[in-house]
Amino acid sequence: MEGKGARSGSNGKSKASKWRSSRLDRLGSSIFADIAEGKRKARLEGIDVISLDIGTPAYPPAEEVRAALASASMDKAMYSYPGTLGSERFREAVAEWFAFRFGVKLDPDKEIVSLMGTQDGLAHLALAVTEPGDGALLPDPGYPVYQAGLAVAGVEMFPLPLLEENGYLPDFDAVPEAIWSRVRFMLLNYPSNPLSAVADLAFFEKAVRVAKQRGVLLVHDNAYSEMAFDGCRPPSILEVPGAMDTAIEFHSLSKSFHMAGARIGFAVGNREALGALASLKGNIDFGVFHAVQEAAIAALRKDMTAPAPASALYEQRRDLFLEALEREGWSIPRPAATMFVWAPVPAGWTSESFAEELLRRTGVAVVPGSAFGSRGEGYVRLALVEPEERLLEAAGRIGTFLREPAYLPIKRL
Repeated sequence: MEGKGARSGSNGKSKASKWRSSRLDRLGSSIFADIAEGKRKARLEGIDVISLDIGTPAYPPAEEVRAALASASMDKAMYSYPGTLGSERFREAVAEWFAFRFGVKLDPDKEIVSLMGTQDGLAHLALAVTEPGDGALLPDPGYPVYQAGLAVAGVEMFPLPLLEENGYLPDFDAVPEAIWSRVRFMLLNYPSNPLSAVADLAFFEKAVRVAKQRGVLLVHDNAYSEMAFDGCRPPSILEVPGAMDTAIEFHSLSKSFHMAGARIGFAVGNREALGALASLKGNIDFGVFHAVQEAAIAALRKDMTAPAPASALYEQRRDLFLEALEREGWSIPRPAATMFVWAPVPAGWTSESFAEELLRRTGVAVVPGSAFGSRGEGYVRLALVEPEERLLEAAGRIGTFLREPAYLPIKRL
């Protein structure tokens, strides 16, 4: 490798990798970092970028939530170490909200753990509940952090195919026996990111039954439970009788309550699995800032008394945006939930080439479906995070691009 200036050190590693763990090579590049770099370059060229890639909430938290955060931040008592489990007040508020929303009773001391957002818990889970060489079933397509957590823990990923013809629900019977024998946990995500698919309680009953039969931990990422459309109210997997014996579930205040920057969520369910996760996190961090927990308490209590669901905003944007794209000649199935649109790529493109050219030529940033797994090829994910007038602008640019691939946006210098 001398031609590239690499030199070997005494330990056999190249100088370029001396301070970089090989674990990071298993992660691959972050697609979101790559897109951010593409947007930066586009802006340097004077292109007006419309960001439909990252799922950043459309608005700040409610005024009551921000007021609770501001007030708590001035309290001197808030600046002690918060503890991994979360404050007693926070866990009691979670238990109260969970009973209100799903009809499920939780023990605040044993069945709830605070998180710095669900990504924190999902990324660390494999380190807490598996051994190197174990396997886990992950949705394909699925959110990238699922696989990243396995890579760091040395756990093998087995894909659980999610196909459009099956309503993006997995076929548990199609998983080979040889794989089941190695699987330590199985992860599901409904409402789904990136697919925006939903699942009903009957599906979760089957999933719990399979998990018990196979002796695996059932992990459900329910971060979008409050962001479903057309009257849908997604259930919790813990509504299934006996699910607590084999299942844990992750929830987030990032999207539904516009608190992404505050970094707070929680895990609920099986005591042993949560205890393992809490034990690991107790050696890594000391929990979520007390003032942020107070803001989360305010958000949960507001939702139980004067709800203002984010789903209404994104349902309106969904309808507006997809109708505009339909007029431009791009027909896309309507998502049932989340802030995302899972769109089939027009003929003649791969998901990556379409996303790259769309950004370069129109300034509209989307995520290639291949970033979410091999079965994401042929799709792109678009986030409904821009104001309505910007979504209409994006639809117009996309339509012009589809008709005239050489189209370039007006540069704003």
